[in-house]
Amino acid sequence: MQIGLLTDSLSEMTRAQALDTAAELGVETVEVGLGGPYGGWSPAPHADLAALLADPAERAALRREISARGLRLEALNASGNPLHPVEGQRDDHVLRSALQLAEDLEVATVVTMSGLPAAPGDHFPAWVTTVWPPENLRLLEHQWAVALDYWGSLAAEAQRRGVRVAVEMHANQLVYNVPALVRLREAVGRSVGANFDPSHLMWMGADPLRALEALSGAVYHVHAKDTRLEERAGVTSRLETTPNERTEERAWNYVAVGTGHPGGAAFWASFVASLRSAGYDGPLSIENEDYSLSQRESVALAVRTLRSALA
Repeated sequence: MQIGLLTDSLSEMTRAQALDTAAELGVETVEVGLGGPYGGWSPAPHADLAALLADPAERAALRREISARGLRLEALNASGNPLHPVEGQRDDHVLRSALQLAEDLEVATVVTMSGLPAAPGDHFPAWVTTVWPPENLRLLEHQWAVALDYWGSLAAEAQRRGVRVAVEMHANQLVYNVPALVRLREAVGRSVGANFDPSHLMWMGADPLRALEALSGAVYHVHAKDTRLEERAGVTSRLETTPNERTEERAWNYVAVGTGHPGGAAFWASFVASLRSAGYDGPLSIENEDYSLSQRESVALAVRTLRSALA
């Protein structure tokens, strides 16, 4: 396994600065976010999707800048909601463009999310997490029908291009837990697997190590991100709508790797061992969303934790 970095984690830096920082901290691989003004959820501070698609010189420059620092381009990130009734077309464009760009750059993995459709006629999707009231299950059935039709086509395109799609299990997405990821994969084939980010499973109450056992052979990428459950969760529950920046008011917070899960550094050593048992030997791509530290400080702390875990 290698220590990787989603370069969006250093979004305040230019591409050159972010790559320099990654190399200085001992990062080995990078994952680059795509989208920005073209759609999706990445601010895409380090890559212009349209320019990369249109100009071989732009692609060559990106690869050269990465390799010159002893780094390797491991994945592209095109997260968004391609099933959104209003914004889905833009996000689908980013995702399919990422597949094309991955083929052009000879990058094996595109990271994304499943998306979430809306009810017929609605302009905003609803995330179904309970079986009651009864219309919830009717909506969920509709959402799966829409999603499987879309993902069947997307998985086929990924296979034609020789690219794997790593779907992140995330809140407010149709695929947010292991059973949903397995259902999608069984329906559309092995060009789709998991981008395993333990931080989301932590706050939702799952055990990341047991989840890895259930996904053996299906983990295509990993985000190294940590979550700290706060004391107020005992009163408010883990369902949280307070903005991420207001860390003192939230029931849980994303934090630097090694400072969240109660197991601390020992958990991350167990996490690495569980990844190996599940057949994964790729990068641990650090994703920083810790609002209590500077971006560089959070990434540096994550590198130290992961280096210890790998040892």
